[in-house]
Amino acid sequence: MLHSMTGFARESAETSIGTLTWEIRAVNHRYLDLQFKMPDELRPHEQQLRQTVGEVLKRGKVECALHFRRAFDDSQALQLDEALVALVGKRLTEIAATLDDADEINPVDILRWPGVIKQPEIKSEPLFEEALALLERSITAIDGMRRSEGERIEAMIQARCTEISQISAAVRVRMPEVLEAARVRQRERIEKLQVEADPQRLEVELALVAQKLDVDEEVDRLDSHVSEILDTLGKDEPVGRRLDFLMQELNREANTLGSKSADTETTKAAVELKVLIEQMREQIQNIE
Repeated sequence: MLHSMTGFARESAETSIGTLTWEIRAVNHRYLDLQFKMPDELRPHEQQLRQTVGEVLKRGKVECALHFRRAFDDSQALQLDEALVALVGKRLTEIAATLDDADEINPVDILRWPGVIKQPEIKSEPLFEEALALLERSITAIDGMRRSEGERIEAMIQARCTEISQISAAVRVRMPEVLEAARVRQRERIEKLQVEADPQRLEVELALVAQKLDVDEEVDRLDSHVSEILDTLGKDEPVGRRLDFLMQELNREANTLGSKSADTETTKAAVELKVLIEQMREQIQNIE
């Protein structure tokens, strides 16, 4: 089953420590590129958090941001560093004395000074356990979104493969008629020259022309690549790179078919093939 590389998930949890919120954004990328933003208390556990994400998401640029708001504890609320408050107030008074139009000192401004309000130390282990459990929920959510988008892309690829098979079948059916028309045109050119041609040599030349215009091999390879694509869609593993390679192979056969074209219908078929292949390729760029 295909998985898209794009997705978004936002999961929150109220705990005794505070409110935790994971926001995870994923976009397409050549490899798995994980970026984490989280409180400093969790930095020692970053590697384990990365492993948790990597066990589910295999490709993509994934941004994981953890927002944490402490729970209110009235027993420890607004504990002040009184020495720092006194020092900041003294310095502000000294500065105000040197300025002619200085405003009166606002106590709220002192409270905003870093370190004035003491924050109780957070124990990293309980915070990590809560964050890990919430991360697992978030990864499950974004994986479900990526899986749903992958199902849509898979249905589109299957539909395009059906169209490609129909086009290649039509080209194969018409090929004897195309080759015969080419032989007729070649004979008409010789007749207009009003020269007598060696029958054996003429047959050899006509055979060479037919060989150059024959696209049986290209059509066979188109069918083979389509079969390989459908088999690949059924694999339970990341297949984006393999599908991208198969798009290159399909495009090569479509180009060759166009270069060998001896009539407008075959040329039109080659163009339609390239359009279908490009439509698939654009979506496959987003497949894990």
